[in-house]
Amino acid sequence: MGLFSVGCLIENQQDRTRSIRVSRVMVDTGSELTWINHKHLEKIGLEPEKKDKHFVMANGQHITRSIGFAIIRVGKELTTDEVVFARKGDLQLLGARTLEGLNLKVDVRNKKLVAAGAFIAAGNSRASGNGRSQFATRRIPVSACFKSGQQLFATNGSINQKRGRP
Repeated sequence: MGLFSVGCLIENQQDRTRSIRVSRVMVDTGSELTWINHKHLEKIGLEPEKKDKHFVMANGQHITRSIGFAIIRVGKELTTDEVVFARKGDLQLLGARTLEGLNLKVDVRNKKLVAAGAFIAAGNSRASGNGRSQFATRRIPVSACFKSGQQLFATNGSINQKRGRP
């Protein structure tokens, strides 16, 4: 895909006046979580909520790191997510879950983040008082939308597979 970085703002969820701007975070859709230098997170008062969590690095190395909760802003978008307390030698990464929360996707050609578009809405089997179906918004990861030439679609809060058109 080609590597690129973006700037982001990390905020303490408990005290939004405490934040830090991180000028270069590598966008990595292969990383589930976002990794930020532990010194940045500690500076804004974030504390590890999950300690000694096991990770397997891209090179196969097994490590443990702590995880905390933060608000992450990229441009005008924001989300709340888990962030890994990165240590010396770890890259600072903007992971796939954060990108989904921000509703951003990677524009590979131009090496930038762009709006992912509308959320997927699934029909609800409960009818409203006026006889029309009620609709509930449900996020479905893009990775779950295509599998072996089959289409996946959501109905009644669950994901169903069907060959051909839904």
